[in-house]
Amino acid sequence: MKYVRFLEENIAREGIIQKGSVIEEITGNIYDHFQVTGKKHDLEKVKLLSPCSPTKVICVGLNYKDHAREMQMPLPKEPIIFLKPAETVIGPDEEIIYPIISKQVDYEAELAIIIKNKIRDIGVEEALSHIFGYTCANDVTARDLQKKDGQWSRAKSFDTFCPLGPWVITDLDTNNLEIKLLLNGVVKQQSSTKEMIFSPAKIVSFISQITTLNPGDVIITGTPAGIGTMQKGDKVEVFIEKIGKLSNRLSIKK
Repeated sequence: MKYVRFLEENIAREGIIQKGSVIEEITGNIYDHFQVTGKKHDLEKVKLLSPCSPTKVICVGLNYKDHAREMQMPLPKEPIIFLKPAETVIGPDEEIIYPIISKQVDYEAELAIIIKNKIRDIGVEEALSHIFGYTCANDVTARDLQKKDGQWSRAKSFDTFCPLGPWVITDLDTNNLEIKLLLNGVVKQQSSTKEMIFSPAKIVSFISQITTLNPGDVIITGTPAGIGTMQKGDKVEVFIEKIGKLSNRLSIKK
């Protein structure tokens, strides 16, 4: 299933994409039970929104072997996690706002997990049953502030610093998907999810031992090698095989 949130007549709506470019509108709880309304929309004529509205975004750092090699760092023994506020989330084609207080804003292409149920203390063997689906993410980072602070909270937490989308794909095998990032059409990151150190199931289980996860919460699973800097006006695109492409532009606003 390919699930989307979209804006129609200034109202946020939900739907399922059928036959490539037709959205069938739905009502109800997408994570539990929903109904198809019979109303259809042209995908090309609606504004897509972030595919979920999380209570929190939990992020995993240093989760690709190629990125660890690039950074000349040892592989972690367990997931390294940090948080982004819900206010960082934006959707496809929305602008990433360049913070006035930063001089270096970087891209990080990532696979995002969308949680299906309210869960706490679950095992690895049951974790996949609590995943609603997957989408593309960009873990935007004010790298100069990260280095200055010696920790990640401020650098990762600016409004608009977590683009998600364009939709959620359910029932997806994520063991070996191509993941890449293009900056103004030039490939800057290109890897595979097989390079992940910790699998989605391991990550969800690990985080659930720490905090309750709610339906619609997002876990972004780390970035591969090739992170780099964006300039104002740049177009950045995250592509993940079998999911699609998430496009955003870094704001040129002062």
